[in-house]
Amino acid sequence: MDIYLIRHTQTDTPKGLCYGQSDVKLATTFFDDARDILKKINLPQENDLLFSSPLSRCTRLAALIDDDVILDNRLLEVNFGDWENVPFADIEPEKLHYWTQNFVTLAPPNGESFSELCQRVERFWHDVIQLENERVFIVTHAGVIRALLAVILKLPPANAFQFRVDCGSVHKLRHENNYTYIEFLNL
Repeated sequence: MDIYLIRHTQTDTPKGLCYGQSDVKLATTFFDDARDILKKINLPQENDLLFSSPLSRCTRLAALIDDDVILDNRLLEVNFGDWENVPFADIEPEKLHYWTQNFVTLAPPNGESFSELCQRVERFWHDVIQLENERVFIVTHAGVIRALLAVILKLPPANAFQFRVDCGSVHKLRHENNYTYIEFLNL
């Protein structure tokens, strides 16, 4: 099975804004950015599946890929809790510093840690690899893609941030005989 991990296009958010599960607007370049993504993939056929995070920055792109989209909450970006839609510069410096040093195991207030995100996407991953479809397309977020790569490669979660995941990027995996190969990353 070929599995395409696709990050949503650029958002229209101020630089330094903390948003994870907030439903933010897309940049005005959305259609041009989406057209570039569509050139990188072969559109789904009859027996392929398309999954998407339920946030509009993903569903708008997914709707251009195919009109049969399966929304899955496990594909949501990390939950920043009380810090959602707050500029990082407005978060108490000591708390922010402590969190950045411990983000793998420490959640923002009323949010989730990166380890919790990894556990959530691991459950999704185990469901996906049980499918017998030719191809699976997954439209999601940078944190989810990094978490999936950490799960697949059995990396410590902190090492997931060594993967570059640009807006509008495509990452292709191949799963066969209970093994997952990386075909390419960040195209």
